[in-house]
Amino acid sequence: MSTNTELLTQLWSSLPVPAVLLDAEERIADMNPAAEGFMNNSAKWLVGQPIWDRLAVDAPIEESLARAREHGTPLFVNDVDVGTGNRPPLVCNLQLAPVQNYPGWFIMLISPRELAGRMTQSHSVKSAAKSAIGMAEMLAHEIKNPLAGITGAAQLLSMNLTKDDLELTDLIVAETRRIVKLLEQVEQFGNLSAPERKPVNLHDVLDRARRSTQLGAGAHMKFIEDYDPSLPLAYGDPDQLLQVVLNLLKNAAEAADAKEGGTIRLHTFFEHSFRMRRPDGSTQKLPLQIEVIDDGPGLPEDIKGDVFDPFVSGRENGTGLGLALVSKIISDHDGWISVDSVPGRTVFRISLPRAPREIEENR
Repeated sequence: MSTNTELLTQLWSSLPVPAVLLDAEERIADMNPAAEGFMNNSAKWLVGQPIWDRLAVDAPIEESLARAREHGTPLFVNDVDVGTGNRPPLVCNLQLAPVQNYPGWFIMLISPRELAGRMTQSHSVKSAAKSAIGMAEMLAHEIKNPLAGITGAAQLLSMNLTKDDLELTDLIVAETRRIVKLLEQVEQFGNLSAPERKPVNLHDVLDRARRSTQLGAGAHMKFIEDYDPSLPLAYGDPDQLLQVVLNLLKNAAEAADAKEGGTIRLHTFFEHSFRMRRPDGSTQKLPLQIEVIDDGPGLPEDIKGDVFDPFVSGRENGTGLGLALVSKIISDHDGWISVDSVPGRTVFRISLPRAPREIEENR
């Protein structure tokens, strides 16, 4: 019997999605570690509290649950906003099933669609990027040489032109250099080497990125550091992770009003229950969380779901490669990145694995 109980306990703790046990009065009777992470609170604190005081569902679920309890049938609610009061709502699927031999009791599974969607999207981004970059690299070689010739010819012509005509040659030079820069970004995206992973203090990375941004694109921004001082070391390439954070900070700074400025908050925390299920069925623990939060206008609605795809940009002169590069680097680190954006609050969240304990101990 004890063996069965131990197995059930392990199964309950191993569920990759948040699971909450509700009693006949719709109070929280138990919850697994994934649910603790989702609700950002411990089971010890939440047990006994009414579930709908702790969970906000944008649907008339209480009436539906009452009918399901009356008939002893399961209840499925798809594509609803689920919030906890301490984070933006997530689009989730809810599955509620009656518990045998416990009249009125239900087990509720909360499946955030964003996580599954981003996993599929991550794989799609890799495939799309590979095809797009392969074609672009082939064209880059053929385009860069003629561009160099055009630039040189324009510079030679400018030596014997009047001031008015110089504007035309200057335009030719400026545009050819812009195209070359774009091609170099494409080549950088395609040629990014595999990360040289080692234990990394994420706060050192964030501080380097903040200082660099404050001296450049983010000079007009206010920065707030909201760090978890006990955060363990991550396992990654510090230079590539720095590139990721620099890109996110630059985007946030450029989205803000150039005169009024804005605020960027760097937030780190540890979420022990956060796991990512991979296409092969295995799971990866990603407990280290970084959030880059700004109070800018938010992402355009028409590209909000595709910002990590190559060549998708919300800026007039954007290349659409910055966030695709960010996604690629995080994916290469076996991590996960997501975004939640509404006017006045955009949150890019990065989830990373911690350094293996044996590596930390041998440092």
